[in-house]
Amino acid sequence: MYDDIDYAVEEGVATLTIDRPDVKNAFREATLEELNDAIRWADEDEGVYALVLTGAGDAFCAGADVRSMPDWSDGSKEAYAGFLWKAQNVVRQLRSIEIPAVAAVAGPAIGAGCDFALGCDLRVVDPNVKLRQGFVKVGLVPGDGGAWLLPKLIGESKAREYLLTGRDITADDAVDLGLVVDVDEEPLDGAYELVDELLDNPAHAVRKTKALINPSLSFEEYCERAIEYQWECVNDEEHKEAIAAFGDRREAEYDRDYS
Repeated sequence: MYDDIDYAVEEGVATLTIDRPDVKNAFREATLEELNDAIRWADEDEGVYALVLTGAGDAFCAGADVRSMPDWSDGSKEAYAGFLWKAQNVVRQLRSIEIPAVAAVAGPAIGAGCDFALGCDLRVVDPNVKLRQGFVKVGLVPGDGGAWLLPKLIGESKAREYLLTGRDITADDAVDLGLVVDVDEEPLDGAYELVDELLDNPAHAVRKTKALINPSLSFEEYCERAIEYQWECVNDEEHKEAIAAFGDRREAEYDRDYS
């Protein structure tokens, strides 16, 4: 279905793999278009309950493939904005889709590739991971969300350090900063284990909890939204099954149609 990515669904989990290992999964414009399409497709599939984002080979995503880029200095600001919007929208979608997104990060995740990982809800990395904003090293600003995401995830002071120096965030750093759930020699396996844990919970509650994790909301806005979401959950069949299972001291069994 795609040229630059691989998209597969099994037992309710969509796995989206950036598949350009010869260039460390660096993306071109077509890659961004395919990523945006696949993320949207996963979110609209009623039989998909979680998304895993990863990269082929020994890298997650090395950012933009500069060899495939035009000389933007000869083009228009509008054309450049259109390209950058496609990268931003990958992050935008990962944050806004209803289903939880988990990044399985092996090797380098550089520039926008780092932002793709940060845009996911949860992250599992390998011991040799390199999460690097790095934009300043090549005379650019973090155009894909990094300077917005990183302060919210690890705090402003530490984020400034990484954003202004372009230093790598190592696996040990990521653990200390609370940026990752786990370090695993096989991060994709670790991501699937994490997804299994998510799928053990009522799906509607997971989706609405993700929607409530929104720092831009005031507390009163949060409370109003929580009432609406809680009422939806109270009337959800999986909530009723979870309560019944708790009372019966058994594992809940959810009647789901998996893609």
